[in-house]
Amino acid sequence: MKELLTKYREVVSYLVFGGLTTVVNFVVYFVCTSGMGINYLVANAISWAAAVAFAYITNRTWVFKSKVKGFSAIMRQISTFVGCRLLSGVMDMAIMFISVDIIGIPDSVAKFITQVVVVVLNYVFSKLIIFRK
Repeated sequence: MKELLTKYREVVSYLVFGGLTTVVNFVVYFVCTSGMGINYLVANAISWAAAVAFAYITNRTWVFKSKVKGFSAIMRQISTFVGCRLLSGVMDMAIMFISVDIIGIPDSVAKFITQVVVVVLNYVFSKLIIFRK
């Protein structure tokens, strides 16, 4: 078991922190919609921003163990991270809108569906573009 965890450390840590990022996303989303009565698309944007901030810190520090140093290099990495997350965020918003407003799926179900797509897409972006070795 230890050998498997060592071999797949990056994937396992991404799943753990991706799961925690999803929790941040859901908690902020449901606090905004249920607790504060905010429109689901606005709440989705707010929860996305909170999740992106959390994900950058955890991905940089624990998942991909980025060694990038220096202000300009870190800013470039943050810009790339946010740019890729914007792309997946647009997909998230589009899937939410289509699922809820066009198909009629409850927003809580649509939110779950979007998170599965987004987690996979974000791993690919992070591995191949943002934190590539």
